[in-house]
Amino acid sequence: MLAACGLESLDDLFAHLPPGVVLGRKLAIPEGLSELDLVREMASLAARNRHADDAVCFAGGGAYDHYVPAIVWALAGRSELYTSYTPYQPVLSQGLLQALFDYQSIVCELTSLEVSNASLYDGATALVEAVHMALAATRRTRVLVSEAVDPRYWAALRTYGRGAGYEPEPMHLGDGLTSTQQAVDDDVAAVVVQHPNVFGNLEPVRELFGAAAAAGARAIQVFDPLSLGVLAPPGEVGADIAVAEGQGLGNHLSYGGPYLGIVAARMADVRRMPGRIVGETTDVEGQPGYVLTLQAREQHIRREKATSNICTNQTLMAVAATVYLAWLGPEGLAELGRQCMAKARYAADRLGSASGARLAHPNAAFFKEFGVRTDRDAHDVQRELLGEGFLVGPVIGDAGGPLLLVSVTERRSREEIDGLAKAFEEVSSR
Repeated sequence: MLAACGLESLDDLFAHLPPGVVLGRKLAIPEGLSELDLVREMASLAARNRHADDAVCFAGGGAYDHYVPAIVWALAGRSELYTSYTPYQPVLSQGLLQALFDYQSIVCELTSLEVSNASLYDGATALVEAVHMALAATRRTRVLVSEAVDPRYWAALRTYGRGAGYEPEPMHLGDGLTSTQQAVDDDVAAVVVQHPNVFGNLEPVRELFGAAAAAGARAIQVFDPLSLGVLAPPGEVGADIAVAEGQGLGNHLSYGGPYLGIVAARMADVRRMPGRIVGETTDVEGQPGYVLTLQAREQHIRREKATSNICTNQTLMAVAATVYLAWLGPEGLAELGRQCMAKARYAADRLGSASGARLAHPNAAFFKEFGVRTDRDAHDVQRELLGEGFLVGPVIGDAGGPLLLVSVTERRSREEIDGLAKAFEEVSSR
């Protein structure tokens, strides 16, 4: 490059820059390392963190310690699938496009809704996009959101709402559940309910969504995909749009990401759907083929009229979710759900009777997660439980004060649950 430019050094290449913008010294970074030394250094840095397998993981709040079968990443990690992006050239990408079409089909079957996209960034941005779909569909401006929706989702809605011209309004709680007494007026665009909610409790969604439908508002459910083997799907309980965090579908905890956002809706909203949609067609020889479809909705086609500023997805995580759900199958999904429910019920009974702890919402039904109130400061209890080898939390709060979330997946054993109850009693007595 220097020879082609008629220059002798890199300094000559940058000689035209004004002296005021030139550093004038070497960067304060260490000398390069060999691969052996670099791996040793990175391992040392990594050892400063504790990962989920260092402790018995009862943590929840949106990211869960579900088992990831070996087949998931053996397939999702293949070179022909190992990409984070949707392909533009269908002639070169039929395998990946078919995998995404299968993903969309599985999401529709799970949710009992008619259309899904090829995934979004995460659960929070999926909810934002669902609300924007509702605003566009109804041409209204008010958005009602249950106070039992994950506070991070609330934060995302507030951030996007400032630009889009709406402020999410709270639907109040009673004993860990959304009140069915709040009026849904005819200027409401969307009613947002998380079921199971942020405390793990099962909401009266049929009543809440019935009120939304009567007012002409879109009903939006934030759901747990792995609950749908035992709970009625969003489409059956009256949801018009369903969104979820897909981390539990074959994706590891991975220190918070990358995950994937799931969105599904009724066909009436297909042209308001954000992101990529893969469609099935036939080629000139009559064979099945897969392409990106309805692209006129997207930012890269008509920026000023796009339905969303998101025109990408989380392909790799969506492929992993597809492999995971295909491996699990309908019967496996139901069995996983039953195991989570039974183990969580056993854990709630054990912790509810432990000294220094009590159930936050003893009258509420739940799926795999529940809240515990502690006599001591909840953060102190959480920290000391980790010292005993049990990861719980996060600490969240409601009108009754702070509570500690406990999540029980299919990975947990009776012995581990009994150990957690014993540790709770020991920590509470200090």
